[in-house]
Amino acid sequence: MTNARTATLERTTRETDISVTLSLDGTGKADVDTGVPFFDHMLDAFCRHALFDMRVRCKGDLEVDAHHSVEDTGIVLGQAFSQALGDKRGIERFASCAVPMDEALVLCALDISGRGQAYWAMDIPIEAIATFDTQLAREFFIAFAANAGCTLHVRQLSGENAHHLIEAAFKACGRALRFAVALNPRTADAIPSTKGAL
Repeated sequence: MTNARTATLERTTRETDISVTLSLDGTGKADVDTGVPFFDHMLDAFCRHALFDMRVRCKGDLEVDAHHSVEDTGIVLGQAFSQALGDKRGIERFASCAVPMDEALVLCALDISGRGQAYWAMDIPIEAIATFDTQLAREFFIAFAANAGCTLHVRQLSGENAHHLIEAAFKACGRALRFAVALNPRTADAIPSTKGAL
């Protein structure tokens, strides 16, 4: 690999001030502070299983709720992912991973297609884990997929514990992204599409 697949982005709105530094070819080092402890825990798990090195800082309007912080972090992280990936030359592109966490089993299947879409088929049994609104997991993945330019399916295969289900989703997505961005030496100079572009 001749070019480092890294990106640093900042985004400031009236609701959030976010900075993200991302390296796709890291070792899973996470340095995350969004002001939402459970979300920080999920991003740490995501990063470690993706083998991305990532620094995230978010200052959001938590006096309202965590919605803007979580969604906007997904936006900026997705944009950083897209920028770091470049023209997608030589990547595997497709990947899937099913992750068990005790009774929970969650599948993530994705295509780095350039078409940002997310399909969330999860039944989270409670509304909150500590200060984290469990609906925000879905909002994060929608924002990430739309801005990363990937088609993302997250599907619950079994499980009933909300913490296990959401954590398995973040880990499964991290693992699937790890495999999808991997460089295949057999196709190092090719963009993996019949169109010749993604």
